[in-house]
Amino acid sequence: MTTYSILSDQELRTKLVIGDEHAFAELYQRYSAAILGFVKKFVHSADLSEDLTQEIFIKIWQCRSKLADVQSLKAYLYIVARNHTLNSLKKAFRSEVAMSEVVNSFVEERNCTEDELLSKEYYDYLHNALAQLSPRSREIFKLCREQGKSYDEVATALGISRNAVKNHMVASMKILRTAVEKDLGISLGVILVMLLK
Repeated sequence: MTTYSILSDQELRTKLVIGDEHAFAELYQRYSAAILGFVKKFVHSADLSEDLTQEIFIKIWQCRSKLADVQSLKAYLYIVARNHTLNSLKKAFRSEVAMSEVVNSFVEERNCTEDELLSKEYYDYLHNALAQLSPRSREIFKLCREQGKSYDEVATALGISRNAVKNHMVASMKILRTAVEKDLGISLGVILVMLLK
């Protein structure tokens, strides 16, 4: 087994294609930590990242015949990792999302009718959650988030300081984030991107 550690990626790929389990063990040893780190950029969950990494390597093994046409084993691993992670996020929709690109991909590729129904459900939930805020905080939140105004613009419009606007927004986001994550199990950022895009 020690001899496998000195193989190039191309040599490793050749052995993987013919079903060499030692080559697969070496592939895992060589790249699992890097793939795990890569997956963690998409999801904020150590457990979920580990599960997805395991699934990615299982997928590589199950589809090893495809490796015959692969030029760069490392690049291929990252492509499979990215695609598998995005697909898992789309199906499960249960994880924190690290980059807005992930959420945007998710939103763009979903069925329109399903998108509208989900958006209405989330919009109703967000509306109810906003009703729990003070009238001033709710007004500021809507100006900033729904109308896309800057803190400075809102401060000028309402005749208050920029710092007051910021404090209201920080407090509102904290309340909403806690409520959304507790009740829906997803991040507030995901809902805001879906509804306010």
